Amino acid sequence: MTITETRGVDALLTRARAGLRRLDPHQCLAAVAAGALLVDTRTESQRRVQGELPGALVIDRTVLEWRLDPASPDRIPEATGYDRHVIVVCRQGYSSSLAAAGLQAVGLRRATDLAGGVEAWLAAGLPMTDGPADVRL
Repeated sequence: MTITETRGVDALLTRARAGLRRLDPHQCLAAVAAGALLVDTRTESQRRVQGELPGALVIDRTVLEWRLDPASPDRIPEATGYDRHVIVVCRQGYSSSLAAAGLQAVGLRRATDLAGGVEAWLAAGLPMTDGPADVRL
């Protein structure tokens, strides 16, 4: 591998996704039904346009690792252990891959993301809601 192949955001994304078992929308829905934690990192304006994901917790990307690390004093109650299955969702499935890899680096080995993001969810005809969102600060 050359230096140019190991640098840049595309290389970072490729490395992040290499450690993920990414889910399609129907796999995501089934995993949530089985107890996986669905985490939406989209901005408020993106959620306003696209709608809210049913059952998702909204956590800003800037604090994601602190809210989901079971050892963090700033964790949310749902951060019950490092074996918790967490599915991160963004608008198109790019930043969610990086976020899921970050969660894995913290120790959440079952963290993954929704391939294609909310756009794939909508294309699959899966439901959205008008809110209110379960926003965790």
